[in-house]
Amino acid sequence: MAIDALSNSLAAYTQSTGSTAKAQETPALTAAGVEKAVRQNTASQILQASAEVSIKAGDESQTLLFKSAISRINELLAPEFGDNALQAAAANQDNSPQATADRILSLSTGFYSAYSAQHQGEDQTQVLNNFVDVIRSGFEQGFNEAKDILKGLKVLDGDIASGIQNTWDLVQKGYDDFLNKQLSSIKTETEPAAKPAQSA
Repeated sequence: MAIDALSNSLAAYTQSTGSTAKAQETPALTAAGVEKAVRQNTASQILQASAEVSIKAGDESQTLLFKSAISRINELLAPEFGDNALQAAAANQDNSPQATADRILSLSTGFYSAYSAQHQGEDQTQVLNNFVDVIRSGFEQGFNEAKDILKGLKVLDGDIASGIQNTWDLVQKGYDDFLNKQLSSIKTETEPAAKPAQSA
């Protein structure tokens, strides 16, 4: 393919200079012309590929957001659980903001029991807060990376922008709800049993 492109570029340049003989008489100019033609051809291919990626990314912004968030959460959990602690769901999945948020929340909060077990003997409230900080931080890093990619592809507007913002809000609320539920559970477990009322 590169040889064909080079041949086509050389042929185009030869035609523009008038003849093959003229091109052979000025080898430096011929080399420069070929290089220029190859650069133009490459630039055109890059622009076409970029446009295709932009269209695809616009259609699959929630998938990009999900993968980016899960990737970052995976990285932050890796020291304790190894690589790819969270696995992506099946390829054919609902990519609505709610479904994307639900998957992120389910996959990331699902590691709390294992995380807590690795921190036995520590203050469970602090362990919980640390865990939520780790997964929230991973989500936020992944979200911002996905958002930057979509901005760079100039597809972060309209429904795509509102969709990923909705996912952000749902995940943040989900982390808050998870934290509050677990704090309540810890509080219940650590409170002494109520004394029975004494009869008169």
